[in-house]
Amino acid sequence: MADWDGRFLGLAAHIAGWSKDPSTQVGCVIVGPDREVRSTGFNGLPRGIADTRERLEDRELKYPLICHAEENAIMHAARIGISLKGCTVYVTWPPCTRCARSLIQAGVSEAVYPASAEVPERWAGDFTLAKDMLAEAGVTLRAA
Repeated sequence: MADWDGRFLGLAAHIAGWSKDPSTQVGCVIVGPDREVRSTGFNGLPRGIADTRERLEDRELKYPLICHAEENAIMHAARIGISLKGCTVYVTWPPCTRCARSLIQAGVSEAVYPASAEVPERWAGDFTLAKDMLAEAGVTLRAA
């Protein structure tokens, strides 16, 4: 499985590069049980919302507007009618609480992130809570 983990984490890292966020780029790939890519996403503003420099460089303005990579992948799958139940999500950062609850509700069974991912101190508490949420809901979380 490790080779596939590396491939899908590499693809998530590539997709992260599509984000226009000047501070953090996150990518996500959601994969079905037969290793088929079901959806992808990166952090960015919703369709039809202009991703201006002013919005992206002002955190107080950006945070309420931006979709996280996992959210974008889940919403894209819903938009085209693809089930994510039983899928594995590969993401370049450990999921936050906002994304953990969406992954749980979408039926994802496993979340994988790079072992080398460094979470800023300001997010540490949120990621700990997200980890606890995923565990309680029966979603496996692992670093690869």
